[in-house]
Amino acid sequence: MNPVEKGHSRVKAMTSLVGAGALVIAITQQFQIAAAGQRGQSNFMGGNPTAVDATAVRTTRLRFPAGSRSNWHTHSWGQLLMIEEGKARTQVRGGAVQEMLPGQPWWTAAGVEHWHGAAPDQDALQLTIYEGTVNWKDPVTDKEYQTPPQRK
Repeated sequence: MNPVEKGHSRVKAMTSLVGAGALVIAITQQFQIAAAGQRGQSNFMGGNPTAVDATAVRTTRLRFPAGSRSNWHTHSWGQLLMIEEGKARTQVRGGAVQEMLPGQPWWTAAGVEHWHGAAPDQDALQLTIYEGTVNWKDPVTDKEYQTPPQRK
């Protein structure tokens, strides 16, 4: 076996060992979690929460380029937004334009007309969580969008 083949063989062997080790760790952790549950241990105080069905809940991450925004719209269940990066704007119809910065959650109740998007000069990465349907309306005008925002 030449030196190159030896090197490839060693890389394959190490990759296999690392993969097997990761698998053993994952299986061990699952057994530990199951065993803790059987012993009644919990990571919670005052009771154990139970998971409820969340299959209808949608999560989406959208990157809005600077100057872009959605049309006016409503959600049948409501919508939770949070900016992860950049600077964004939002507005409830008839209300003031609001500036949104990273880490600030923004809740819009069901049936409330609103829009959201990036600031004119900066992209925005938005996390959105909602359930139900979206009812799209008319475009947000440049005048509406360019109204100086209030900071949330």
